[in-house]
Amino acid sequence: MADRRIRYADRGVTLSHVAVAANVSVQTASNALNAPDRLAPGTLKRTLAAIESLGYKPNRVARALRNQSSRLIAVKVEAARSDRAAPLLDQFLHALSSCAADVGFHLILCQADDDRSELAAYQELLQTTAVDAVILSSTHRGDPRIAWLRERGVAFATFGRSWDGDEDLAWVDIDGKAGIESVMGHLVEQGHRRIAFLGWPNDSDVGLDRKQGWLAACRRHGLPTQHLAVESADDFDYGRSAALRLLSRQSPPSAVVCTSDTLALGAMRAMSESGLIPGVDVAVTGFDASPAAALTTPGLTTVRQPLDEVASELINHVEAELSGNPISPRHSLLTPTLVTRESTARQIPVHLTDPPHHRRSHR
Repeated sequence: MADRRIRYADRGVTLSHVAVAANVSVQTASNALNAPDRLAPGTLKRTLAAIESLGYKPNRVARALRNQSSRLIAVKVEAARSDRAAPLLDQFLHALSSCAADVGFHLILCQADDDRSELAAYQELLQTTAVDAVILSSTHRGDPRIAWLRERGVAFATFGRSWDGDEDLAWVDIDGKAGIESVMGHLVEQGHRRIAFLGWPNDSDVGLDRKQGWLAACRRHGLPTQHLAVESADDFDYGRSAALRLLSRQSPPSAVVCTSDTLALGAMRAMSESGLIPGVDVAVTGFDASPAAALTTPGLTTVRQPLDEVASELINHVEAELSGNPISPRHSLLTPTLVTRESTARQIPVHLTDPPHHRRSHR
């Protein structure tokens, strides 16, 4: 069988090759994939063994013509930005592609910068390509993409919850509130009591969800919040500027919790420019577990999203939507994982009440 696989590799394995290898008819070989209940157990086993051995892959175009299905899922991609720590897009697409391939789907990517251009891209795809479904990301209040896809009868699922309380929407999301609460618990254990929050503007639903984690933890542990929260766009330089404002206050924080790794890296730059050592004079944390978080010095404590699980559940939802048997429950809120590194070194108790610029002398 191995020799046959090599011999067929250049021109592609067909059902005829499978039939010869299994000593069955071409129709029987086809039934092994499309109607296995019609075959005797021994014949089915022998035919499937030949399929596996030869590495046969069903012709997607031919199957689409028969079943009116292309097995294609459209996904939006955004252009990379130099002012952000490597976003999760690459990791997410890799996980999604792998999970899709496991069940015979393939991704088709379209580039878009906003909802309007994304819908225009989907319109063109639906007119020119046999796309079966769409996976959306970055959901928000009043999201026009959801109604647009429903009006056209397109199967879809979203990476991101319904912020409008849409109970019929099939979504998978990350519990950002729980992620920040785990960060806060870690910092409290390290001895921190004055913990600032560097977050996104209040028009970001994801940002507000993460901020709720900070507020809830502060209430639980009796920590102050006044003058300890600042906003910034998800941008390295803006994050640096916002962190400088925090550090220059009369009673600066001993730790800064950031909504993203990008903001955390900006905060670390601000600390260095202020003569402070991140992880020694002031602790700092991020969110997303980007590659940059592991490569920076000190290593950045952050929160890792379970993207493999997100991808798997989204593909399951798409399959179920296409089959007409939606999964119940319709929603999955997944818990992220805390990744601790050197940026949250334990604070020395005797200096807990000292502002950062006083703590420099204790190195």
